[in-house]
Amino acid sequence: MASIYDAYLKAMNVGKEHGITSQDIRVLIAHEMGFAAPIDTLYHKDDEFTKIDQFESDFAKLLQGMPVEYVINEATFLHTKLYVDQRVLIPRMETEELIANLSERIMDYYDPRNYLVCADVGTGSGAILCAIHSLFPNWLLVGNDISEQAIEVAKKNLKDNNVHATLIHGPSLEPYIKSNTKLDVIISNPPYILNRDEVQDSVKNYEPEEALYLDKEHSVYEEIFRDYKKVKKGTLLMAFEIGYDLEEYLTELMGKYLVDYDYEFVKDLNGLTRFLFVFCR
Repeated sequence: MASIYDAYLKAMNVGKEHGITSQDIRVLIAHEMGFAAPIDTLYHKDDEFTKIDQFESDFAKLLQGMPVEYVINEATFLHTKLYVDQRVLIPRMETEELIANLSERIMDYYDPRNYLVCADVGTGSGAILCAIHSLFPNWLLVGNDISEQAIEVAKKNLKDNNVHATLIHGPSLEPYIKSNTKLDVIISNPPYILNRDEVQDSVKNYEPEEALYLDKEHSVYEEIFRDYKKVKKGTLLMAFEIGYDLEEYLTELMGKYLVDYDYEFVKDLNGLTRFLFVFCR
């Protein structure tokens, strides 16, 4: 029987021509062996690889271009393990940055110890709700998605992580308008990609299209700006993840719909405009 390191080296040699990274291979090995973290594959590199058959079967999926998170049905978001499959986007570092930026700015507008009502519009896997719950356990959380399948995944992740939130099926702010829910905070990571040619094949081929690409005829950004007054409790803070090329578009939308507001575009760690914070009085 091969050692873990033997299997790792073989996979590296085969996978390098397919764009498979060392991290992907270590994540897969750690999952098969039940290790706590991918780095444990190196600590146990001389151990017998007792799950080699399962590894080879799953590695074949990597060779076909499937993201490792879908292969193992697991992603980590701000230290929280989440179930993911092709019904939802894989949570990304940029969205972790969105939460970090929100946590830095929230005290400029509210006492975060209060029972603020926060909506995650387009919740997907529920990653944002899980993160907000861990940072601000007093907040009252609601989330919605246009995809009923995504809601099913989010429900599982909320239950698995003991997060109490109400999930509603429906687009943009419509579920909150219908239920007369008033909000203090809106967080949203809506579809924002304009140029499909910039998208990696693994994303194009496996992640849900409706969660990726911005349709300006049915823009979540525009729908939120258009309807925000219908859900605004008092003042309202909105935090968005955005495409790097949307600053002019979003500035025009805000000018069209919002009144008595301040806004800030924020760059991500790669220096790209990635976040928009809007405060409506």
